[in-house]
Amino acid sequence: MAAGEEISPALQDSWGDFWLFRFFVNAAGYASIVVPGFLLIQYFKRKNYLETGRGICFPVIKSCVFGSEMKSAHQEDGSLPARAEPTESSTARQVFKLLFCAAGLQASYLTWGVLQERVMTRTYGATDTDPGEKFKDSQFLVFMNRILAFTVAGLYCALTKQPRHGAPMYKYSFASLSNILSSWCQYEALKYISFPTQVLAKASKVIPVMMMGKLVSRKSYEYWEYLTAALISVGVSMFLLSSAPNRHVSTVTTFSGIVLLAGYIIFDSFTSNWQDALFTYKMSPVQMMFGVNVFSCLFTVGSLLEQGALLESAHFMARHSEFAAHAVLLSVCSACGQLFIFYTINQFGAAVFTIIMTLRQAFAILLSCLIYGHTVTIVGGLGVAVVFMALFLRVYARSRLKKRSKKLPPGETPVQKV
Repeated sequence: MAAGEEISPALQDSWGDFWLFRFFVNAAGYASIVVPGFLLIQYFKRKNYLETGRGICFPVIKSCVFGSEMKSAHQEDGSLPARAEPTESSTARQVFKLLFCAAGLQASYLTWGVLQERVMTRTYGATDTDPGEKFKDSQFLVFMNRILAFTVAGLYCALTKQPRHGAPMYKYSFASLSNILSSWCQYEALKYISFPTQVLAKASKVIPVMMMGKLVSRKSYEYWEYLTAALISVGVSMFLLSSAPNRHVSTVTTFSGIVLLAGYIIFDSFTSNWQDALFTYKMSPVQMMFGVNVFSCLFTVGSLLEQGALLESAHFMARHSEFAAHAVLLSVCSACGQLFIFYTINQFGAAVFTIIMTLRQAFAILLSCLIYGHTVTIVGGLGVAVVFMALFLRVYARSRLKKRSKKLPPGETPVQKV
């Protein structure tokens, strides 16, 4: 893949391009939609509109504000429906399905990772006399991803049988807002840190999750969970502290990059926890994907229009056809990857999916280093190996624990895990 010249974050055109300023501008755009929506919801609830409402707008308002049915009393798995047990299917057929899922996930997310780094760190239109220009608006990329995911999920729901939807639509907006902000932080972080650093930081988010569970929920963990968390910390530290004399300035981890990665982890953790709560309503994962992306499209297009950034980004696409192709392919990979996630977990369970995605993270680091020339020292490489060894150890220990819990006598329950 052709790559233009890299530009140091320190040489940004103006203070208006600084990530913190853009974050508050984007947040103000979202607030201009969230605040009126919140006031309307409170008004309809205060007026008891569910009992007194009439007219053509009643079904829409009822669906958006109140929902159409109560939460389910109990749901074994709060995030995904029960995995379909394989029927009388041949071993060859199951192996083919597994290879199909693995290939689909690897192709979708490896391509997505390579394109993500290409779009955010390199210039477009560079020639011998013109240095080219860099695309700066991460929010537009989030919008592109969400509009295609919304379309794919909508078509899937329309063409396949889905459970009757009962959740109030406005509740998707919370997960949508945090999902937008986590994606924005993920894109922006690449302006300040290398892609391998970002991948390792995302792989180590189990550590803050365990800390939060210990402090807030008083959860207890087994020794192997503390061991793997410690190994992940050691591995990430080895990678971040390793340095090479010829390391490129773009791979230097800056304070801004660390803050953005922390923002990504915080927002992403909220998204998953809020979605778990929403799954207590009877819905499929694709319905969740559709509901979240409806609000994601609304928030991002509203903010882009208020800033005038939608037309500016469209003009950038018109000037650089290569960027247009990259942005579209980035969105296709993101939407297809989500569908492969649902299908893989439904067919083979979360453990197999976790192994595939852990391998994908390792391949993503290798691919990024090969394509974009990131320098990794011997110590850094050992750190990467330690991180992924710890991740595979977690998967193995958790699968053993699950098998053991199935054999426990009635009334005994295993220690709760993250």
